[in-house]
Amino acid sequence: MLKSILAVALLVLPINSAASLKANAQEGAAVYEEMFLGNEHSAVAVVEYASFTCPHCGTFHNQVFGKLKAEYIDTGKIKFELREVYFDRPGLWAGILARCGGPGKYFGIVDLLFKRQAQWSRRETAMDIAAELLKIGIVAGIERTEIEACFQDQANAEMLYDAYLKFAEEDGITSTPSFVIEGEKYGYMDFDEFSRTLDDLLAN
Repeated sequence: MLKSILAVALLVLPINSAASLKANAQEGAAVYEEMFLGNEHSAVAVVEYASFTCPHCGTFHNQVFGKLKAEYIDTGKIKFELREVYFDRPGLWAGILARCGGPGKYFGIVDLLFKRQAQWSRRETAMDIAAELLKIGIVAGIERTEIEACFQDQANAEMLYDAYLKFAEEDGITSTPSFVIEGEKYGYMDFDEFSRTLDDLLAN
């Protein structure tokens, strides 16, 4: 099964060209699903652009996101959306895995991907990376057959890549992590910087 996943995964991302998604206009085509936490109707919305292979993104999620979640997301003060950035094939494979269990498992898998980033993203071969991602999926409670189906879904992979290109162009995203907060773009921020930014917006 691992070879089956890898064979498809190696083909799904045309790094140097935009994916063609004319099929999305057809019935039953893959549709982009927004992944967010917090208050959908909050006056303040935060959009994070992150690559699962980006070390600085890992630092943010491992050191800052937990505090942000506890103080601003879980309390309903903000809406927090994560949009994946696919600078490389392993990043796309991780994105496919993160979405494989649906919205209910998404942020839990994101947490595992960043906590184990050094274990899977720095493997020397594509086969080794795929094996590590498979382990993460199983730990997250996804059946092997489900993981295989997710990685065999070429239309979904192309849709995700096309969505990344569209969003990145609209918001001028060239590096990660980047944050768009009420229309303004920010780079990496520690918790204190994030807190000051959000408090100022929430006070207005």
